[in-house]
Amino acid sequence: MLRRFLTLTISLAVLLVSCSQAPSETPTLKLGLLPVLEALPVYVADSKGYFKSEGISVEFVPVASAAERDQLMQAGQIDGMINDLVSTVLYNKDTQKIAVVRFARLATPSSAQYSILAAKGSGITKPADLKGVEVGISEGTVIAYVTDRLLEAEGLQPGDIKTTNIIKISDRMQLLDQGQLKAATLPDPFSTLALQNGATVVVDDRTHTDLGNSEWSFSVNTLKTKPNTVKKFLSALEKAINDINASPSQYNSVLIDKKLIPTPLAGKYTLPHFPAASVPTEAQFNDVQTWMISKGLLQTALPYSKLVDSSFLPK
Repeated sequence: MLRRFLTLTISLAVLLVSCSQAPSETPTLKLGLLPVLEALPVYVADSKGYFKSEGISVEFVPVASAAERDQLMQAGQIDGMINDLVSTVLYNKDTQKIAVVRFARLATPSSAQYSILAAKGSGITKPADLKGVEVGISEGTVIAYVTDRLLEAEGLQPGDIKTTNIIKISDRMQLLDQGQLKAATLPDPFSTLALQNGATVVVDDRTHTDLGNSEWSFSVNTLKTKPNTVKKFLSALEKAINDINASPSQYNSVLIDKKLIPTPLAGKYTLPHFPAASVPTEAQFNDVQTWMISKGLLQTALPYSKLVDSSFLPK
């Protein structure tokens, strides 16, 4: 009788424990991917089977614009994306929807991510020459933030900085090439192409590496319901990044196949060094918010601890 009672008690205990456990994760992720350089590591991780070896499935959802990517994220049709700190804050200014889990790219002393360029024959050679000169930017974006901060770091006062809103990168570059814009801010690799076409660098983030960066962000719901899957994704990404950094020229064909660089740069572009597992600092995050508040893009600063989460990074 006692044995039967103990057996029943143990069975009930096992049943209660199993019922209290959270449901198992679905090991799948959907990523909204623009044709940008920062996407290279995921394509490499996929081709080398790193996602499969981690036991997860990753689907790539190609998007043609940041607006399309954002619509998919808002609708819950993707789990993750590559974006920047300005867009992260904008996403979360009403309610928290996404969080940054890793840097996608960083400016380094040898590789710029954002550059302010002068048109050929403009006579502009240094930041002081841009006082009162309209610089082509995309308003309310990381391009505008970097433009202001680079020029301020080089001694210009806010009142000295003049900009004109040209949303599309291709339009900005074309106007710069034609001399219709004396200056413009472009992200790499488009800045590299503009240099090839005759533009010159006025200032870039190689000397201000805290300014240039992009991030991997995931929806709050995905981070809550698939934490281990996100961790495995970042582990696979780390392996791919190590491979790329060890032998960058090996991946030139992927750059062209996936349209991650402009076609004229085929065989001429030098890959930057991708960052090891890390996230933006609180100082970087807060500076972006300070700038956004000054531009009327944000009313009140948001908490760093909620919007940037390093706990998913490989240990």
